[in-house]
Amino acid sequence: MRLTGEPAFVLHARPWRETSLLVETLTLGHGRLGLVARGVQGPKKHVLRAALQPMQHIRLDALLRGELARLIAAEALDAAPRLGGEATLAAFYLNELTLRLAPRQDPSPDLYAAYARTRAGLATEGSLAWTLRRFERDLLEALGFGFAFDHDGDGAAIDPAARYRLDPEHGPRRLLSDRGHADRSRAATGHALLALANDERPGADDLASLRLPLRGVLAHHLGPRGLKSWEMAGELHRIARAPARS
Repeated sequence: MRLTGEPAFVLHARPWRETSLLVETLTLGHGRLGLVARGVQGPKKHVLRAALQPMQHIRLDALLRGELARLIAAEALDAAPRLGGEATLAAFYLNELTLRLAPRQDPSPDLYAAYARTRAGLATEGSLAWTLRRFERDLLEALGFGFAFDHDGDGAAIDPAARYRLDPEHGPRRLLSDRGHADRSRAATGHALLALANDERPGADDLASLRLPLRGVLAHHLGPRGLKSWEMAGELHRIARAPARS
């Protein structure tokens, strides 16, 4: 099958043999698509190599045979966002999570649109945490793993004053008041869940309460192997909290 003018975002690229690249993309019409880009390491191929960098939005032509497609041509549709600091790690997380969970050659226009929104959001002055929590919600929904955030697993309305753990299979489960601190630290506030359901950014404390519960849901679907970006974020957090040496 020949693909012509297919819009895509580049998720990952790595060298293959002496002059080629293996490229993973998220395409509009074919979902996650692996590409073999032959002969792109030469001195006259710098424009093509630039178009195959992670986060780049491209239009591609390819010949699809089996699991991988052979790249015929690619052109950049815009300039990839210029990121620094925490936004760079957030972009790595965005790409790694999409790469790990999106199935090959399974079209998902909703996931493609969510990726595009998140990519644009990483380059703004807004909250990175809120941008990523929205993407996690949208990715789960697009892949068929989503659940309601305004009702619990039994259909009862979310209580803003309560806390909830997120069951990957059944959705929010209200946390009993006598649970310990560890349970509460991994439970989202009702305010936060309702904000996520209504796509309205919550306050800082409520927003922070969403990170670990959503990570637990994602970890369930990822299986035993976690994400490198989680390990990197944890290491950076440990370094930041370490006491300074005189």
